[in-house]
Amino acid sequence: MNALTLPTRAREEWRYSDLDAVAAIWPTPAPTRIDVAAGDAAHHHMLQDAADGTAAVHDYVVTVGDGARCDFHVLNIGGRLGRVTINVKLGKGSHFELGGAILGSGDQTLEIVTSVTHAQPDATSGQTIRSILSQRATGSYLGKIAVARDAQRTDAFQSVKVMLLDRTATANAKPELEIYADDVKCAHGATVGELDKAALFYMASRGMDPATAKTLLLRSFVAGVFDSVADEAVRETLEAAAIAKLEAMV
Repeated sequence: MNALTLPTRAREEWRYSDLDAVAAIWPTPAPTRIDVAAGDAAHHHMLQDAADGTAAVHDYVVTVGDGARCDFHVLNIGGRLGRVTINVKLGKGSHFELGGAILGSGDQTLEIVTSVTHAQPDATSGQTIRSILSQRATGSYLGKIAVARDAQRTDAFQSVKVMLLDRTATANAKPELEIYADDVKCAHGATVGELDKAALFYMASRGMDPATAKTLLLRSFVAGVFDSVADEAVRETLEAAAIAKLEAMV
């Protein structure tokens, strides 16, 4: 696609996006490159909290060298459109871990789009995504795992869970596997549900007001995503932003 050509819904990775919002900021900035040298370990995070009514598109291209590891955490909560794309290429015996959360309300469109290519043998990857959507928000996760022909002993998974607070919200989950090797372990799963009414009733019977009960349940739903953040200050920043968003949603 030419850099000046607007994307269309004919492109799978843009099918659920807010293309009017994209047009307002097109062309988007060049991707941010992250190169993890062989044997190294890197930790990155992205807090997408654009102002109301605006659009933000953040693209990353990640190369993980042989025997290296990259951990990436994303909290996507802001703007009319908030889009984070991560394209990863893994070397021999390397590892990529993604923990992402999407918290959307109003008329927001929030997206995490990933493509993880296992190019060499013995690499592993894990992607854990949790989404909470209310009102008319749209939350999308499109994630592809590609295993090259020579990438034997690949071990990869995607776990996507979505909580809808209103029936008018929309969740799109598209985990995808493209495998050309035969000695691999690859798994993906996606679920969409609502708050447990029995749990809410129990908490109300113990004197807890509905807003507090909902917030506590939602916090527990997304809490594990950021448990592995190495920097305590970064983890506290992400958790505080998530809690503030959740309190505004309920």
